[in-house]
Amino acid sequence: MTAEFDCIVVGAGPTGLACGIELQKLGLNCVLIDKGCVVNSLYHYPTNMVFFTTPELLEIGDLPMTSLNEKPGRTEALKYYRRVADHYKLSIHQYEPVLAIEGADGNFTVVTSQARYRTRKVVLATGYYDVPNMLNVPGEDQDKVIHYYKEAHPYYNHDVIVVGAKNSAAIAALELHWTGARVTLVHRGGQLSDKIKYWIKPNIENRIKNGEIQAYFHTRIAGIRQHDVVLKTPEGEVTLKNDFVFAMTGYRPDLEFLAANGIRLDEKTQRPRTNPETLESDRAGVYLAGVIVAGMHTNEIFIENGRFHGKAIATAVAADLAANPTPAVSRGD
Repeated sequence: MTAEFDCIVVGAGPTGLACGIELQKLGLNCVLIDKGCVVNSLYHYPTNMVFFTTPELLEIGDLPMTSLNEKPGRTEALKYYRRVADHYKLSIHQYEPVLAIEGADGNFTVVTSQARYRTRKVVLATGYYDVPNMLNVPGEDQDKVIHYYKEAHPYYNHDVIVVGAKNSAAIAALELHWTGARVTLVHRGGQLSDKIKYWIKPNIENRIKNGEIQAYFHTRIAGIRQHDVVLKTPEGEVTLKNDFVFAMTGYRPDLEFLAANGIRLDEKTQRPRTNPETLESDRAGVYLAGVIVAGMHTNEIFIENGRFHGKAIATAVAADLAANPTPAVSRGD
């Protein structure tokens, strides 16, 4: 039998959890469905990553977050969000990709890899960290090309290339260097980004200046082969011995998923069209939460402000369902 809900939240990251909490507080029957684990994006962060914000700005559901230090680390965040999910007894389906959203407002069918669910409303909180920006070069499909840097140890005594010049690329290059990898940094621009954190930037600059980390600027990768990489530099093509390539080129929302499910995007900014007060998209009954509201401008919304989308959406959903009552749905979760 098809399970039925008042609302289905697609995505179980911090923003998705916040939406589930607020919907539940208003007495609505909801389920969260994620293609990965709970807070899947945070799980993919580097193992030793430290947030650049204080614990209280990561809190959801009015539950305090504690940290041993001024700024929490990835492990502390994962533990916190698990505790939040347990505290509110959220119904979360993990490792169940959503394939399609059929139907219309008040009578949607959410099709996943495992089942079909009927729901009156849908919230999309799919984030952006699961879709890396590709290099689009020959050989990128090899296992040696890594879009998610976790930790440096496995790459000891190997020749590695780090592509990018922002914070994540700088941290990866430094940690790989400290762990004994032979590191080359490649960037299509002329210099390191000014957005690198102030305590990291001098370190990476000094490693490059001293020749400990080799750097190629105004350079792009032309091809990736089993044992080497071809670079296109201002002086011509250069071939470097290579074991692994870390493509630290950023991430983007899954715009194809949004478009395929009736969410229209602005041609220039790729922002979805939403009601600024309710965050309902122009597909009636489908609400957007978190970073996907900003389109390609992913630096505008983080956990710190995306977490507040849950209350606005839940209030709007509850009001609309109250104005358009239907028979109570079953709790088929």
